Amino acid sequence: MTTLDRTAFPMTGSTRPAFVARVMTALAAAWKSMKNRREIYQLGQLTEAELHDIGLTRADLHVAWRLPMTSDPTEHLGTLAEARAYSDLRHAAERAARQVC
Repeated sequence: MTTLDRTAFPMTGSTRPAFVARVMTALAAAWKSMKNRREIYQLGQLTEAELHDIGLTRADLHVAWRLPMTSDPTEHLGTLAEARAYSDLRHAAERAARQVC
């Protein structure tokens, strides 16, 4: 017998943990997506000024709600808010540079 001796048949029990892990990951992602969609409803109850404070508009909420169920709408809203904040900072810096010159 050599140290490289291996069986030609895969172990039947070795694929089950990976399958169970994938199913559990998919269920956890679906649960998180449903929970975050409920939070969008709560964001919808905010006023326009409150939404502006966190960098969102009511239209952003509608766009996020229409995303497919498989995607997380809060990630989309976070990306929108960050992009808007970056744009606002860039415009403020440009205005300040024009006033100095």
